[in-house]
Amino acid sequence: MSPIIHHHISSLREVLQSCRGQQHTKEKGVQRIALVPTMGNLHDGHLELVKIAKQHADVVVVSIFVNPTQFGVGEDFDSYPRTLDEDVAKLATVGTDYVFAPSIEEMYPVLPPPTSVLAGEIANQLCGQSRPGHFDGVGIVVSKLFNIVQPDIAVFGQKDYQQLAIIKQLVRDLSYPIEIIGAPIVRSDDGLALSSRNQYLSTSERNTAPILHQALQDLAEKLTNSRISQQAFETLLADARKRISDAGFVIDYLEVKTEDLDAMTNDSIIFNAENKNLVILVAAWLGRARLLDNQLVAIN
Repeated sequence: MSPIIHHHISSLREVLQSCRGQQHTKEKGVQRIALVPTMGNLHDGHLELVKIAKQHADVVVVSIFVNPTQFGVGEDFDSYPRTLDEDVAKLATVGTDYVFAPSIEEMYPVLPPPTSVLAGEIANQLCGQSRPGHFDGVGIVVSKLFNIVQPDIAVFGQKDYQQLAIIKQLVRDLSYPIEIIGAPIVRSDDGLALSSRNQYLSTSERNTAPILHQALQDLAEKLTNSRISQQAFETLLADARKRISDAGFVIDYLEVKTEDLDAMTNDSIIFNAENKNLVILVAAWLGRARLLDNQLVAIN
């Protein structure tokens, strides 16, 4: 069955309000609602988010909205693919109940909005350094979606690791009664993390792209030894950067952080025996495509 599409906030709120009042089973009580926020142009990674949402809720809402407030000057807002009909067809295959596809005017009666949801210090590193204001734009659109849908659960992919950390912070600080689920990265057979922007890659660039993940895997394997010296650590990081650059990427950043990014300052790397879990994060351009990836590291 194809999901029901709503373009207006009022109609979606009305139908979800009726869902909340319905009993699912005596064991479960009232129905639980899950939200999967997307910008559309869906791929298998998005569909996996929906599958996870269905494991935790009775009703699944997928939002499809290319959010102008999170794009900077010169970024690909105008060219970002809008493929609503194809997206809805894909969502039907995984049992999505409702699609929320509002217009810009519906979401932002005034643009730019005079109200801000600032992400804070956690946004001033990694992607935030090259995309100033991006995560503030994410903050306001996610806050609006949370208020519109009022979900019990929201599912986000771990590929956008910094974004996921910021969403968790937002839920904590604004006291949203929402469980945030981080879904594992979905990859192609050759290891490339799935992304809507992968379609910007030429054939030769697509053949090169898996090197990004391979470099992270190799670096993670070498970092699992907690007795490594700071000098050796810096050398390994430099070698990984060189490998990626030599393959034709233009690196935005390649950094190692603790799992909770808010424990880091912009220019420090915490690497000692007390840190049992680290994460390697990378953003790099390959042609027109800006690729994100990350790799968790469990220190022995």
